[in-house]
Amino acid sequence: MSKYIGYIRVSTKHQNNSGLGQLAQKAMIKNFLKEDDILIKEYEEVESGKKDDRPELLKALEHCKRENAILLIGKLDRLSRNVGFIYLLKDSKVRFVCCDMPEATDVTIGIMAVLAQDERERTSQRTKAALAELRSKGVTLGNPSNLNNEARKLGTEALIRKAKDNPNNKMATALIIPLRENGMSFQKIADRLNENGFKTATGKQFSNAQVLILHDRYIKSQTESNTEDSIKSIQEL
Repeated sequence: MSKYIGYIRVSTKHQNNSGLGQLAQKAMIKNFLKEDDILIKEYEEVESGKKDDRPELLKALEHCKRENAILLIGKLDRLSRNVGFIYLLKDSKVRFVCCDMPEATDVTIGIMAVLAQDERERTSQRTKAALAELRSKGVTLGNPSNLNNEARKLGTEALIRKAKDNPNNKMATALIIPLRENGMSFQKIADRLNENGFKTATGKQFSNAQVLILHDRYIKSQTESNTEDSIKSIQEL
């Protein structure tokens, strides 16, 4: 028998009003519990993923300490995209479990937070640059008629990039790269990922082919980034 304190978060007021976010997470928590487990209380709040000031979470952590209970989180992506928040959770010394990824640990969640924050910053920079480019061309932003073929193409590329940035893939990549650099084969890396509970974007086990794809995708992204930096350096000469 285990004692749990549930934590449910939705990131916008729209989700809070619709009830869909809460209902989905409540269902995940309910399905996770075994017959003899005890759910002492659930804490809910509406917060932005970029903020760390979550009073309801702090209450939940304190409640866990008093009851010697485990913090039960419905969805891993509801934790945070901010590294500082991860450290707050770790420093609390409260045990936690994520319903959609029970094998997650401080380390794996920390890796995801670092990668997610980095991607958020990159996305923000790309968005600002794109808007500045449109303004320089005299485009009036906010006008539906501006959604031309080029804009639609950019939207499609954004969807593709989102698929590539799936949290499961990013977390696995964070482990794949150092293991490969140490000379481990793709098959052995796949075995290591599966042994430690890592899942693909579709929730399946990894194969050596999938590990190869993630590895090559990362190497390609780094190469393209270095090439862009080199071109920029030459242009500035």
